[in-house]
Amino acid sequence: MPERRSASWFGLDGKLGFVHRSKLYNRGGSPEMFDGRPVIGIASSASDLAPCNAHLRQVAEAVKRGVLMAGGVPMEFPTISIGETLMRPSAMLFRNLMAMDVEETLRANPLDGVVLLGGCDKTVPAQVMGALSVDLPTVMVTGGPALNGRFRGEAVGSGTHVWKFSEEVRAGRMSACEFRSAEACLSRSAGHCTTMGTASTMACVTEALGLSLPGSATIPAVDAGRARIAEQAGQRIVAMADEGLAPSRFLDRRSFENAVRVNAAIGGSTNAVVHLLAMAGRAEVDLALDDFDRLAADVPLLVDLLPSGRFLMEEFHDAGGLPAVIRELGDLVDGAAMTINGRTLAENCADAPNWRPEVVRSRKDPVAPPGSHTAVLRGNLAPDGAVLKLSAASPELTRHTGPALVFDTIEDYDAQKDSPELPVTPDTVLVVRNAGPVGYPGMPEIGNLAIPKKMLDQGVRDMVRITDGRMSGTSYGTVVLHVAPEAAAGGPLALLRSGDRVTLDVPARRLEMDVPEAELTARASGSADSFKKAPTRGAGWAGLYRSQVNQADTGADLDFLTGRRGHAVPRRPF
Repeated sequence: MPERRSASWFGLDGKLGFVHRSKLYNRGGSPEMFDGRPVIGIASSASDLAPCNAHLRQVAEAVKRGVLMAGGVPMEFPTISIGETLMRPSAMLFRNLMAMDVEETLRANPLDGVVLLGGCDKTVPAQVMGALSVDLPTVMVTGGPALNGRFRGEAVGSGTHVWKFSEEVRAGRMSACEFRSAEACLSRSAGHCTTMGTASTMACVTEALGLSLPGSATIPAVDAGRARIAEQAGQRIVAMADEGLAPSRFLDRRSFENAVRVNAAIGGSTNAVVHLLAMAGRAEVDLALDDFDRLAADVPLLVDLLPSGRFLMEEFHDAGGLPAVIRELGDLVDGAAMTINGRTLAENCADAPNWRPEVVRSRKDPVAPPGSHTAVLRGNLAPDGAVLKLSAASPELTRHTGPALVFDTIEDYDAQKDSPELPVTPDTVLVVRNAGPVGYPGMPEIGNLAIPKKMLDQGVRDMVRITDGRMSGTSYGTVVLHVAPEAAAGGPLALLRSGDRVTLDVPARRLEMDVPEAELTARASGSADSFKKAPTRGAGWAGLYRSQVNQADTGADLDFLTGRRGHAVPRRPF
């Protein structure tokens, strides 16, 4: 058994030991709290400002029960909570700040292990990033999806149906009153999005990495099974503290390769790319953007879920959840990768049943064949890469050439999208730039641009769209995202002008603008009115973020945060 880190606080004699122990007696505890039992942190992102995370207070109570049952001392503490639904300008702006919060709280306090509680999109990667840098024994417990939405007798999914309904209103096929009445129908319970959006994706990806207990990702938030798995996590983290089982002892290249392949099999969010790259950077695992294309090339889409399929997370859980997918993937994943319970991924899933084969499909009868994953594109518009989710794109648009219609901000686009004078045809390539990590700042989810009203009236439902920003995992369409380098950092997207011909060729993995190199050089030298310099740094967190953030192709972490820095005991306070 390793020496308890918490003993450097609670095992001291004299004044320091007195101070550290004395205040904790106000909890009504006894001296047995300090007899060498493992002290377990419970990092909770519960917040009324992040509706997907509000129920985590109850989940924390279940974790505490498990810690106590296993003989540990639970210490719950709050972290920043970042939710997609309310935060502006983008929750992504605050992912790295939340990771810093988690990292420094873990390092500064007498903890022997930690259970992370997160739900909404950015909270899970943020907490994992912080914990990986500290490298304490760690278990991730996600909050679980909400119950399926129901509207007019039919199942409706978070996000995906919002985008669908809003376009129906703009096309005149749904009234504003009907649209408003659907609001509460999509949010029937506590929990995160019911589709395979980013929250569901990151829960599944974290389980695939081996950082969550098997079967935990898909349990609905209000299911009693969510409390049971949280209690089991509390028990397991005590054993991990006894074993000294930190992430660095089992999380390796195989783990991340498995996560990439699982992301392809479930039709996961494009946001998983930027989050997994950042998490790998903290774990000091060599993972690159091109790996998402290469590793997933032979992986079929197996899970029939919105936005790439028909069903929702409740049905996925009923089918058997992620273990059913991993068992079906078989030799497409590395089953020898270790997980938090001390067993391999293959051992965890060897007997996993699939109760609903129409939801979790077989490799012989997939939702879509291999090659339907997130494609990585390169060319003179994106020399460092861009991504496109093939399973959510229109096949006829994956080879397309058309004139660009360029907007410098999403606000510019929104102000003009419904104008009958907008110079747009079905062949037009819509471009919104200055939406990357530096440019917005924070890389917002604006990529799934609303189709111009003029096109909706003609029956057009998809167009090629390009941005250096992101899109929600619940979105769909032929959308090129994460263009790197971004426009605000001097990337070639800043040089594109309306009328330039743009070619998207997904089979060839190309994204090109048909502009001579000499003309691009002239535009870059300042002759183009549309060229925008990177914004000034500014003040506060946004200023620090803009000055230090990496580009999307490496995970958009802050450059001084990558890597493990360990959990050495801080210097004494007196």
